[in-house]
Amino acid sequence: EVQLVESGGGSVQAGGSLRLSCAASGFTLDDYAIGWIRQAPGKEREGVSCIGESDGSTRYADSVKGRFTISSDNAKNTVYLQMNNLKPEDTAVYYCAVEKWYCNSWFHHDYYGVDSWGKGTLVTVFS
Repeated sequence: EVQLVESGGGSVQAGGSLRLSCAASGFTLDDYAIGWIRQAPGKEREGVSCIGESDGSTRYADSVKGRFTISSDNAKNTVYLQMNNLKPEDTAVYYCAVEKWYCNSWFHHDYYGVDSWGKGTLVTVFS
């Protein structure tokens, strides 16, 4: 059974940092793209960042470029999202997600190909 378990959310003042973790089990990351999709209250889902495990390529939403960094530890089957210089508009539930091979569609608000979702972790940034 595929499972994605997020951790690391919390409340932080604007300008602060958090690191999210997503532990994957029931499959290996080798053939999947894995990353983060967030949803703020009253807003549609937004692809934040993902890493293509087949080639290690990374992708970021324009709104987080230069502030967020995604990385993975294949030995631990875990992906991380380091979030620096957080802004109130980053407040959202952050979901870990996986899709076979590619994640480019996430940045066009297309999540139909997502194979599995985590339950989400809440990030609150206050000013």
